[in-house]
This record gives sequence, structure tokens and C-alpha cells, in this order.
Amino acid sequence: MVRVKICGITNAADALAAVDAGANLLGFNFYEKSPRHITEAEAAKIRPHLPKKVKAVGLFVNTPPVEAAALCKSLKLHAAQLHGDETPEDVAELASSLPVFKAFRVEPDFRLSTLEKYSAAFAFLFDAADTGQYGGTGRTTDWDVARRAAVDRRIILAGGLKVENVAAAVRIVRPYGIDVASGVESEPGKKDHGRLREFIQEVRRAERK
Repeated sequence: MVRVKICGITNAADALAAVDAGANLLGFNFYEKSPRHITEAEAAKIRPHLPKKVKAVGLFVNTPPVEAAALCKSLKLHAAQLHGDETPEDVAELASSLPVFKAFRVEPDFRLSTLEKYSAAFAFLFDAADTGQYGGTGRTTDWDVARRAAVDRRIILAGGLKVENVAAAVRIVRPYGIDVASGVESEPGKKDHGRLREFIQEVRRAERK
């Protein structure tokens, strides 16, 4: 099964809509410069409403591992997604306490050998390359690079995914998971519940084929 992660959850209504639509993971973005930023206090109000079957993930950008680990423990998050310029040592340190998704901005010349340095990561998230931005760009990732990586690694595909193209992405890349934020939004930080449902339906339809 392809795991579907709805990222950039900022309110309880969107969280519950994602759960009802069949999301497997919800992402809470703690990067202060993101338009989808959420505070620990705000996330703490949403967290108790999530069923056990849905995993909660904290997104961090260049946060010291000890701080990320403390926040994840406080909110009982299941995993941490590192979306910045974290080192293999940072990943290994945080991975000693919970699963880590290490994100990379992927271009056609991205070297898959880079992933070997981050062997402590549970999975790798491939996002679109955009200088100066840590995700949420709405641009499409290089699917061919992701396809090759997904042969023997857990790859979570992100970047520019939406209702219109996610089925093709699933068929071509065959990823471990799919991650979407802007592709199911009416505005940054606010989900379009109709498109959210359609998005997950498209993923499941592609799986059946």
C-alpha cells in the first residue's frame, strides 16, 4: 500500500477531513518561515483527536536534533521529517529516538549515492528543487530519479503532486509514500476537502491498476 501523507495541517477541521478521506499520515510543519507553520501549542490541541491508525509527523528545518526529539516526545509524534540541510550525524542522532524521513531537493543530476550517507533514515522524501525554499514549492520532482531510488529504498514522493497527476506518479515511481501540501489547498495552510478526497481516491485507483 502506498502511504498518503497530508502535510501542512494547521487546524482540526483539516486534520479530521484528511483522516476521513483515508490519509495514513498527517504532517505538522514547525518551520517558522513556512506559510503552513503551526506552533507546538496549536498542534497539541489537534493531536488528541487523531485515531491511532493515523501517524503524526513533525516537520523540521535545521532544528537541533535534541530540540526536535523533545517536541516529538511532547506531542507523541510518530516520526520526524527533516527538510533542511541536516547532516548524516543529525539524522542518526534523531533516529535513535524515532523514525526519521530525510528530505532532499531532487534535480535530474541528483546522485543516489548521497542517500548512503544517511543510512539511519527510515525513509527518504524527494521534493522539488527550488533554491532558497524548503519544500511547499508546488513544483514537480524528477520522477525518473525517484523511480530508480524506489527500487530498493523507501521513497516518499512530494513536489507538485495534485489530483490531476498523482495517479501517474504512483504508477511510474511506485513509491513507499506520497506527500502533498499545496496540491490539496484552497490557500496556503487551508485544505480543500473535496480535492483532498479526490487526491487520495486517485492514489488508491492507481494502486488497483
